[in-house]
Amino acid sequence: MKKRIAIFASGSGTNAEEILKKFHHHPAIEVVVLLSNNPSAFALKRAEKFEVETSVFDKQTFKNTDQIVSLLQDKKVDLLVLAGFMWLIPKNLVNAFPNKIINIHPALLPKYGGKGMYGMHVHNAIKENKETETGITIHYVNEHYDEGQIIFQAKCNLSPSDAPEDIANKVHQLEHAHYPEIIEGLFL
Repeated sequence: MKKRIAIFASGSGTNAEEILKKFHHHPAIEVVVLLSNNPSAFALKRAEKFEVETSVFDKQTFKNTDQIVSLLQDKKVDLLVLAGFMWLIPKNLVNAFPNKIINIHPALLPKYGGKGMYGMHVHNAIKENKETETGITIHYVNEHYDEGQIIFQAKCNLSPSDAPEDIANKVHQLEHAHYPEIIEGLFL
């Protein structure tokens, strides 16, 4: 029986699309649902393109009920993959899927992690601090932002002339190259 993935995404969904591509017609792993807290997230359209079911939820449902846990258990999901999902994962979800929720962060944790450190906020901070390298961190998720056990990190060098947008492009290349492969490696 194939291993089953649920993707959580809040925005454009470029990482979600790379994951959908990787596991579309994969012999051992499939994406069974993409969930979003944003009804206008482009990630939902990306999932539809791959004929993957989608579900949208609000904050009250996510934080104060077991509806999402039940949906995921009903679908027999083996791994929850956060791909640009902006909300803190509630304790009931973490407890229902211990060491079965992963996230990708656009920096080398523990640097530039925590609440509010996402997307261009991270890349701007890296530029302001004149870092000479950055990268990605793939980690397990717990009930705190960016504090779960690290699974994998990849680095890229920065030059003083790199603008935050250049940093973002370098990081996106690392994300797209590594996230689907690391997910696959967790199963195989």
